[in-house]
Amino acid sequence: MAQVSINSDYSEWASSTDAGERARLLQSPCVDVVPKSEGEASPGDPDSGTTSTLGAVFIVVNACLGAGLLNFPAAFSTAGGVAAGIALQMGMLVFIISGLVILAYCSQASNERTYQEVVWAVCGKLTGVLCEVAIAVYTFGTCIAFLIIIGDQQDKIIAVMSKEPDGASGSPWYTDRKFTISLTAFLFILPLSIPKEIGFQKYASFLSVVGTWYVTAIIIIKYIWPDKEMRPGDILTRPASWMAVFNAMPTICFGFQCHVSSVPVFNSMRQPEVKTWGGVVTAAMVIALAVYMGTGICGFLTFGAAVDPDVLRSYPSEDVAVAVARAFIILSVLTSYPILHFCGRAVVEGLWLRYKGMPVEEDVGRERRRRVLQTLVWFLLTLLLALFIPDIGKVISVIGGLAACFIFIFPGLCLIQAKLSEMEEVKPASWWALVSYGVLLVTLGAFIFGQTTANAIFVDLLA
Repeated sequence: MAQVSINSDYSEWASSTDAGERARLLQSPCVDVVPKSEGEASPGDPDSGTTSTLGAVFIVVNACLGAGLLNFPAAFSTAGGVAAGIALQMGMLVFIISGLVILAYCSQASNERTYQEVVWAVCGKLTGVLCEVAIAVYTFGTCIAFLIIIGDQQDKIIAVMSKEPDGASGSPWYTDRKFTISLTAFLFILPLSIPKEIGFQKYASFLSVVGTWYVTAIIIIKYIWPDKEMRPGDILTRPASWMAVFNAMPTICFGFQCHVSSVPVFNSMRQPEVKTWGGVVTAAMVIALAVYMGTGICGFLTFGAAVDPDVLRSYPSEDVAVAVARAFIILSVLTSYPILHFCGRAVVEGLWLRYKGMPVEEDVGRERRRRVLQTLVWFLLTLLLALFIPDIGKVISVIGGLAACFIFIFPGLCLIQAKLSEMEEVKPASWWALVSYGVLLVTLGAFIFGQTTANAIFVDLLA
């Protein structure tokens, strides 16, 4: 067996060990990871975690599923129909699963327990910093998407409560979208985002799972037994061009991105072995695929090319079952925003402390002031952007490009660096195959990220 030596000299990045909350960054809400200092348990130690294999499958499914499924029917429309959408998801699933396995392998090799720590250890300081910046920007963009989703669902619920038809003009000021989003954000999201700890994560995760499954069930039921007033638009059967198919990739990346939280899940298992983990992520991704396909196919066939980027907005406001789905989504997003903000704040805190060369803040008062300031700036910026970017499709397109970095680019770089670190004079054919696969991952991720960035600059901003 080849010996692996992955950045064994920690001197270039050891300063990050005191970077605030970074060591707990993006730990899954349901994961209880034992710190390395407690018993010095290795990743392969059966006593190093408490999560069963079945529990790990549930946690990965939980991390994968979310509000991103609301955009999947529109992604099928963008891709050019059901056949193109299914083929695209099935093809990408191979790379998605392999990325999760690569991260587990590199986590064992580097003895690190979070995504960004693995990237730091395997790829070095520069790539590690880029990874943390990408995580901060990704969580920031996702928080914007959450606020837009709240506004989308509230518009429909308020229309029912005020007994006004969709799109009616001359509505009272207190039903205005900007006012309702701001009021909800200040009353619920901001108070939940300020605390240093977020102990409600487990309950939020359960609520998110229930809401996701309910939304999928409603969309499927409404396709099988549609309301009389719902008439689909044109049902596309083939993509307009190959680029149209690629334009659906960011939504799929955003939906299946669970890679950042997968490393703590792997290390929380009772038997954190790469082979077992491969079965876990395969089962989890198949379940997620079934949910996303059910939502995407049935939502697209119900409304055709006329489907809204937020599929729930396509349904009548008066539909009670759909109204319950909207309420579930709002509650899920209200509790998910603080979790994403907590993760982003942890990265910002770590980057700031590392830049200043400061240890973990021992002065509770100074730490609290900095945390409150970071929270207020984050909250106000995401709120302002959400108020003036009403189309969730545009936001998901941008952050979907960043999700491609976590799914393809960073795992690909980790695989390349890990194989290059193997101390063998003669490289077998499998070595070259794995390095080539790592290059393929990086190339694919760079293509998706570059495409979404170009679309955001030259299509959306200049339109």
